[in-house]
Amino acid sequence: MRKKIVAGNWKMNTTPAEGVELAKAVAAGTRNVDKSVNFIVAPPFTHLSEVMKVTRGTGVAVSAQNCADEAKGAYTGEVSAAMIASLGVEYVLLGHSERREYYGETSATLNKKMALAYANNLIPIYCIGEKLEEREAGKHFEVVKSQIEEVVFNLTAEEFSKLVIAYEPVWAIGTGKTATADQAQEIHAYIRSVLKGKFGEAADQTVILYGGSCNPSNAKELFSKEDVDGGLIGGASLKADDFIAIGESF
Repeated sequence: MRKKIVAGNWKMNTTPAEGVELAKAVAAGTRNVDKSVNFIVAPPFTHLSEVMKVTRGTGVAVSAQNCADEAKGAYTGEVSAAMIASLGVEYVLLGHSERREYYGETSATLNKKMALAYANNLIPIYCIGEKLEEREAGKHFEVVKSQIEEVVFNLTAEEFSKLVIAYEPVWAIGTGKTATADQAQEIHAYIRSVLKGKFGEAADQTVILYGGSCNPSNAKELFSKEDVDGGLIGGASLKADDFIAIGESF
């Protein structure tokens, strides 16, 4: 039985005080949700320490939104995997489409980040997915396959066993568009087949999240699909009630 995960990516939203209140509301609301559902919140770096304090012992895990591709040194403005791990943070988002698009992150960069995440006992939530023009050109399978082969295939079997994948149809992030449940299942099943080609039956246990405008109204249908193990939630994670309702959709 694979883990069920609902992860909230707050992106560059909320002040630290607002983030603490949101985290408290999430922690309080999840008490009544089936314990088989794992909740993760990913606040901005400035909030991590305080959010860790209010979520500790609640069952809500915390993720960073990114980490540096160097261990330490003269890299002004960067935050290392070791710094994140020192706070007790459990997860880190890597390869989000916004990082790839706006900050030029490549597979070479992400391989370095993955290695540093694992070296510091952080669990990567590795994001993959195609843009609208790639989907319309029928290249979506090709795109996600290369994103997997160029990074995930470099992991050891032990590292792979801990990995979480998040499939993001980039064309459905923040646009209000959503892949249909059947489209999500089709590509999630394909992703799992690619992983199986390298890692065998271990891929049956890999959690694959859907990350494209998931909300309380469509989550139940999406999560009913065999290979959709939860969601990486953007906008809806900024409202505790919506975020919890998505978790209840299981």
